[in-house]
Amino acid sequence: TELTEKLEQAVMIWIKQIRQVLVESEQMRREADDIGPSAELEHWKTRMSSFNSLLDEIKSSRVKKIISILQAARSKTLKQWKELDANITIAANEAKDNVRYLYTLDRFFGPLAKASPVTMMEYVPSLMNTVCMIYCISPYYNTSERMTSLLLKITNQMINTCKTYLCEG
Repeated sequence: TELTEKLEQAVMIWIKQIRQVLVESEQMRREADDIGPSAELEHWKTRMSSFNSLLDEIKSSRVKKIISILQAARSKTLKQWKELDANITIAANEAKDNVRYLYTLDRFFGPLAKASPVTMMEYVPSLMNTVCMIYCISPYYNTSERMTSLLLKITNQMINTCKTYLCEG
């Protein structure tokens, strides 16, 4: 029972830390007003990396041994642990999925940033079709908040490109 108590204490610390990571990941991001769409992809890549690292740690043999000991001891902390494990898995899947879909837009980011306003307009219909496809197909990225944020970043990039074009001309 002394070992069980120590292991439960360790798991409770992990639970507290994992909850903190989940809470922080759901908080609103503060971003510059003129940030472009590449930042959205980078955000999800970073988040995917973080959650995948966390999942790797949770799935490690050390953690599995501790969880199996607590299962044998019928520990009450396992209910919370299993819930958080599921939440981390969902967050990792969401980040992975969002990165996959946002990569389909990556080919537009260069032309949006470097083209002249006239040339940039050639890319807009395909870009919007791809955004529409993401909205229709993605199980995670199809919320109005996420789409609004993405479209705002695309618009910011277009405005920045036009400003640069006007200042150079």
